Amino acid sequence: MRIRDAVPEDAAAACQVMRRSIAELCVADHRNDPAILQRWLGNKTPEIFKSWIRPGNSLLVAVEDNRIVAAGCITDAGEITLNYISPDVRFRGVSSAMLGALEGRAREQGVELCTLASTETARRFHLAGGYQEIGSPDHRFGTASGYPMSKSLLVTPPVTARNPFRRGRETMARSRLERSSFASED
Repeated sequence: MRIRDAVPEDAAAACQVMRRSIAELCVADHRNDPAILQRWLGNKTPEIFKSWIRPGNSLLVAVEDNRIVAAGCITDAGEITLNYISPDVRFRGVSSAMLGALEGRAREQGVELCTLASTETARRFHLAGGYQEIGSPDHRFGTASGYPMSKSLLVTPPVTARNPFRRGRETMARSRLERSSFASED
C-alpha cells in the first residue's frame, strides 16, 4: 500500500470508499437512520471530492493493488476533515497509516496541533493515537458523535541517557551504567 496525493481521476473510487466506510463501519454513529445517512453521505460525491483538491488542503488516497482503499484530508491549519477506509481493509493498519500521513503533512506545514471531530466508531482509535477530547460532541449530521479532539505534533526529544523523560529499557540500562561509572570515579 502507498499513500499519495489525490488527483481528480480518483474521485469516483474515493467516494465509493468513503460512502461504504460510513454506511458499513459507522453504524454506531448513524444507527441505520436513513435521514442521518442521507445528510452524512450528501457531500461524498465525485464533484465535491474534486473540489477538495485545492490549495489549503492535502487530500490523500491510500492505494493497494491499483485500487483506492482509503481517503484522508487535512487543511493547512491542521484540521483533519476526512479519514475513511474501505471495510475490506479494516484492522490492517490502513487508517493508522493514513492518519500518520496526514499528521506528516501538518508537520511539513509547521502545524503544531492537529484537530478533528471523531465519530463514535473511531473514538477509541483516535484516543489510542494520542488525541484528547477537547469538548462535547457536536452531533454532526444528526449523529450521536462528532467528538472534538486535538493532538500536539510537537517533536518529542530523542531517547537518550541524559533525557529522564523518555526512558526505554536500553536507555535505563545505559543510565545505570553511567551512574555506576561516575560513582566509581569519585
